[in-house]
Amino acid sequence: MTEAELIQSARSGDQNAFAQLVTANQTMVYNLAYRMTGNPDDAADLTQEAFLNAWKGLARFQGHASFSTWLYRLTSNACIDFLRRARRQETVSMTVEDEEEDHQAQIPDHRYSPERELERQEAHRALQEGLSALSPEHRQVLLLRELEGLSYQEIARCLDLEEGTVKSRIARARMALRDFLVRSGNFFGAPSSKD
Repeated sequence: MTEAELIQSARSGDQNAFAQLVTANQTMVYNLAYRMTGNPDDAADLTQEAFLNAWKGLARFQGHASFSTWLYRLTSNACIDFLRRARRQETVSMTVEDEEEDHQAQIPDHRYSPERELERQEAHRALQEGLSALSPEHRQVLLLRELEGLSYQEIARCLDLEEGTVKSRIARARMALRDFLVRSGNFFGAPSSKD
């Protein structure tokens, strides 16, 4: 079945058709959620939320853009809402029971602390600088593989290249990015066995 046929069947209530759409897009949705939150558990929850929203809103899908583009938007919105809620909640409240009375213990949630946010921003900046230092061909294949989650075969089809060419470009791009990050002091390679 084509994507359009799967969407039409899913709109009619066919859960198997929707399951095929989920399978085709789950890696992309999870990768986006993970990039936005930086936490694998949150990304998994938000992936489920995005697909649940897609199932509920399938009747509103117009088809002007591709299904994956629509899913990108649903996932981004779910992540943005999640991050806004998380920032408002600066501490996690936990009740500690005592024989005489209940006490509220305030435990800071360090996932969203200013220090962690600064570390994330600095890492993001260093990564962006490293990606900018790559040749356009290397940057393109690396982004398609690592950020979009496309397979080597899908990248080869998209760029009209041989799969072997895609693999070698990605390997060279990763090495060049790693070398840039090591030189700029933002990445430390594995210690050698001689140390």
